Amino acid sequence: MGQKGQMTSFETKACSPSGTVAPKTRTTERLKAIAFLSSGAMIFTLQDVVIKLMSGGFPLPEIMAIRCVVASIPLLVLVHYDGGLGRLRIRRPWPLLARGALLLGSYTSYYLAIAAIPLAEAISLSYSAPLFIALLAAPVLGERPRLSSWLAIIVGFMGVIIVCRPGAGVIDPAAMLAIGGAAFYALAQLMARRLGIGERASIMSLMQNLVFFIAAAAMGAFAGRGGFATMTHPSMQFLLRAWHVPDLRDFLLICSTGLVAGVASWLMTHAYRIGEANVIAPFEYVSIPWATAWGILIWGEIPKINTIVGIAVIIGTGVFVLLMGRRTRQ
Repeated sequence: MGQKGQMTSFETKACSPSGTVAPKTRTTERLKAIAFLSSGAMIFTLQDVVIKLMSGGFPLPEIMAIRCVVASIPLLVLVHYDGGLGRLRIRRPWPLLARGALLLGSYTSYYLAIAAIPLAEAISLSYSAPLFIALLAAPVLGERPRLSSWLAIIVGFMGVIIVCRPGAGVIDPAAMLAIGGAAFYALAQLMARRLGIGERASIMSLMQNLVFFIAAAAMGAFAGRGGFATMTHPSMQFLLRAWHVPDLRDFLLICSTGLVAGVASWLMTHAYRIGEANVIAPFEYVSIPWATAWGILIWGEIPKINTIVGIAVIIGTGVFVLLMGRRTRQ
C-alpha cells in the first residue's frame, strides 16, 4: 500500500479526530524501525563471519539445515511472546512462502559469494539492495520518495562502489551473485512491507526459516554425497561439497548462526513492517563498519583510505535520508 492515504495498525492508533496521523507518533515508529533495522544488520554480520570461516570445509546446504533447526528455537519463543502458539494462524500462507523463496535466493546467492570474494567486497556489493528498494518502492508499494531521497540513495550506492574499488576482481561470477542476491532481497522486503499489516513479524520469520530448511534438505538429498562437486570455483564447491559430520567446535559455530539468524531476521522483518522502505533502507549500511571491524579483529584486514571514505559517504547519506523524510512530513 502507498504511504499516502494508507495507514498501518500502528499509525491508526495515532489518528486525530480529523483523521490525520499525529506526527510525533509517526516519527516514533520511524525511529523504532531504524533501531530494529540497525540492530538486525549488525547482528547478521556475526553470521557472515562464521559462514565465511566454515565455507572452506562444509557445504552451504548443511550449514543452512543446522542453522534452521537452531533458529527455530528463538523464533518459536518470539511467536509465543507475539501472541502465543495457540493463536498461530497464517492468514496468507502462499505470499509468505513466496517471500521466503525470494529470501532463500537472496541469502543463498550472498553466502556463495562470500566463499569466493573478500567479505567486505561481498557486503558492499550486496548493499545495492537499498537502491533496488528505492527503484521498486513506487510501483510495488506506491511510496514516492522525493528527488532529494533518490539522489541521496544513489550517492550512498556510489559510496558502496568506493568501498569495493572496482577492478579485475569484480568480474568474478561471485560478484554477480552478490548483486543478484541484493535484487531478491529488495523484492522480499517490499513484500514484507505489504504483508506487515496482516501478518506478525514472528510468523513471517518462522515461515522464512521453514522454506530455508526444506530447500537445504532437498539440496542435501540431491547433492549431499558430493558427486556433483567437480567444479573448481569456490562458490560452486561451497554449494555442492559432500556433507560430513562436524566436530564439536565447528558444530557449535554453525549452531550459533541459527541463533543469530532467528533474532536478526525478526528485527529486520519487524523494521520493514513499521517503517517506510525508502526511508529506513539506507540504515542497513551500518553492517559495513561492523564487517570492517570483524575483518580487522579476525583476519587482520586493515581498511584502506577508500574503504573509510566509502563508509563515511554511505552512513552520511543514510542520515540525510532520515532527516529529509522527517522534514518533509513535518
